[in-house]
Amino acid sequence: EIGVRLVGSEMCIRDSVDTDQLAPGAYMKSSLEELASHCLERLNPDFAKQVQSGDIVVGGRNFGAGSSREQAVQSLLQLGVTTVIAESFAGIFQRNAFNLGLLVLECEERDNIREGDLILPDPKKGMVLNQTTGEQLSCKKVPEFLLQMLEDGGLVPHLEKKLKQGNG
Repeated sequence: EIGVRLVGSEMCIRDSVDTDQLAPGAYMKSSLEELASHCLERLNPDFAKQVQSGDIVVGGRNFGAGSSREQAVQSLLQLGVTTVIAESFAGIFQRNAFNLGLLVLECEERDNIREGDLILPDPKKGMVLNQTTGEQLSCKKVPEFLLQMLEDGGLVPHLEKKLKQGNG
């Protein structure tokens, strides 16, 4: 595996980034592409323009607070974000993330990651390697069944795979 860029700005590493910042209500009736183009614009107006496929977002406590809108996760995925690392997540956001195939990792040491660092998450071991600094940060391990669901692309593809295998 290779390292990936951390994106956003220091403003992204804050507490209670809510679903309305990730998927602004004013654009909810727009296409997913349009909605995603406004992701986190109140924190960083250039976020959607700067993010690249494979990038990782770092947040503070209670990331994804607010409504249960799946579009918050879909916006990040549409932009190419593969992982969100935060101190903690709102429960519904965390479940939506796994259901839709976005890796989320709870990491209390997330303050040790800076914009531009190359980081390599290892959800199975419960670790994030900051390849820029060489530091290993501990995070909560992701249970095996959720890792399998992520590998399959989310809940629906995972269930479809199980049904095809006769394990449904």
